[in-house]
Amino acid sequence: MKVTIVEPEPNEEEEVIIKCRLLDEELMRLINHFKQGGENLTVYREGEVFFLKPDEVFYFESVDQKVFAYCRSEVYQVKRKLYELLEDLPAQDFVRVSKSSILNLNQIKSLAPAFGGRYEARLKNGEKVIISRQYVGPLKEKLGV
Repeated sequence: MKVTIVEPEPNEEEEVIIKCRLLDEELMRLINHFKQGGENLTVYREGEVFFLKPDEVFYFESVDQKVFAYCRSEVYQVKRKLYELLEDLPAQDFVRVSKSSILNLNQIKSLAPAFGGRYEARLKNGEKVIISRQYVGPLKEKLGV
């Protein structure tokens, strides 16, 4: 693969051009990374577009084929699938806690056992997120508990 970097003229907009024979999964991930502006997540609410830093998100949840980002007091829609988000989010900070949720480890205030081998995470904004039984082990390992 050849990489060419050209400095734009002072009045030109920055641009990324991709020439490829096959648009594979890795290339799509990179394209999404560029579209999101690197670190920022592109989210939507009431017809408006917002840009969030990943650490502003407490958790992501998939509900009725839509993905939502839950922040301190706001909820935004994310037009990506959970598995795509998990690939691009900082691995040390985010973990899958159920088939429909990804949790920001930095926003956990406390963890407590719940019924049936599940756990409940109480977040710094007061919300509670249930951790499915099959995801408790990997979560504990990531937290070093």
